[in-house]
Amino acid sequence: MDQTPLPKWEAKVSTTLTKAKPNEIWLLFKDFFNIHKYFPTLATSYGVHGTNGEPGCIRYAAGSSLPSSDGYSWSKERLVAVDDVELRLSYEIVECNIGFKSYVSTVQIVPSGGDEGCVIEWSITVDPVEGWVFGDLVKKYDMALQMMAKKMEEIVLGSF
Repeated sequence: MDQTPLPKWEAKVSTTLTKAKPNEIWLLFKDFFNIHKYFPTLATSYGVHGTNGEPGCIRYAAGSSLPSSDGYSWSKERLVAVDDVELRLSYEIVECNIGFKSYVSTVQIVPSGGDEGCVIEWSITVDPVEGWVFGDLVKKYDMALQMMAKKMEEIVLGSF
């Protein structure tokens, strides 16, 4: 019996920061091994392979951000591309307990026009996950980005 694969889920969420400069926010995202410092539902993240911020490095990240079979979600994520000019990075999940298959994510920091401020764009492409609703996943990513961006802006402005 031939089964046609379901189309991949693709989404993009974004948020605007009014005071932090693009390069300031970029440096925080490029600190790939330490995303837990900014991501509200990650209890930990650390490097398990390679040099932090360099393509090919792998981080382990764990927390309560997404549902898993044992209540504590984790993933190993490989940084696949870094563009210091376009302020863009892409990573993929290589192993996890949250049901993601063929997951790729891209984050880009875009100037918002003036001397200050920027837009953080976060896009994901993933095979559909059994038992999940696509719209709910997008809402989780949007909410996480809003909280993470607020924390990042507070850090670069020294008001945390």
